[in-house]
Formats: sequence, structure tokens, C-alpha cells
Amino acid sequence: QVQLVESGGGLVQAGGSLRLSCAASGRTFSGYVMGWFRQTPGKEREFVARIVWNGGTTNYADSVKGRFTISRDNAKNMVYLQMNSLKPEDTAVYYCAAKRLDYSGSYYILPRSRDEYDFWGQGTQVTVSS
Repeated sequence: QVQLVESGGGLVQAGGSLRLSCAASGRTFSGYVMGWFRQTPGKEREFVARIVWNGGTTNYADSVKGRFTISRDNAKNMVYLQMNSLKPEDTAVYYCAAKRLDYSGSYYILPRSRDEYDFWGQGTQVTVSS
């Protein structure tokens, strides 16, 4: 049974920083891609960042590039999202997600939508005050 548990959310002033953590359990995540998404009321859940467990390739949404950093700790089965220079528009519930990668020959295929992710956490609230 895969479990993803987020923590680290809270209230912070604009310009401040937070580090979100995602504790992943239930299997070995080698061969997985781990993602962070966020959602505000009335809006669709949007992609924030992702990291391939093996090798550490990362991708970011344009809105967070240069401010957020995703990382993982293989030994602890943890995924992190370091968020700096936070803005009020970063306010959202942040979710951790996992997807087992599909392959075409020796190349992995990265997911193109949130619907492709297999497992989700319950979310952690981040509120940035102006």
C-alpha cells in the first residue's frame, strides 16, 4: 500500500520561505517520478514540479522556476519542495504525487497530465500573506 504524507505547510509572509516534505512508503520508488501539484478553491490542480527518482531529472512550472527546488532523499524515501521568495499567488493546498514510469525501449516517458499519476497524498496548506 503506497502512502504519501505531506508536511511543512503553514502561514508565511510574502518573500519568505517554506520547505514541504513528502514521506513516501509502501514500496521502492526506483522507477517512479514524484511530483508536486497545488490547488486553490474553484481551480484545477496544477503542476508545480517533478523529479525522476532515478537520476534526479527535474522540471518546473514557469510560475515557480528560479524560486522552488524539488529534491529527494533516496535513503529516507523523502521528496522535498523548497519554496523561496514566496508570493501571495503561491497560496494553495500542495499535493505530493507518484507515478511509475512507462518506458519506450530504454527511454522513460514522463507523464503529461496530473491524471496519469497513480498515488496522491492528502495535501498540506500553504498560505502566503501580503
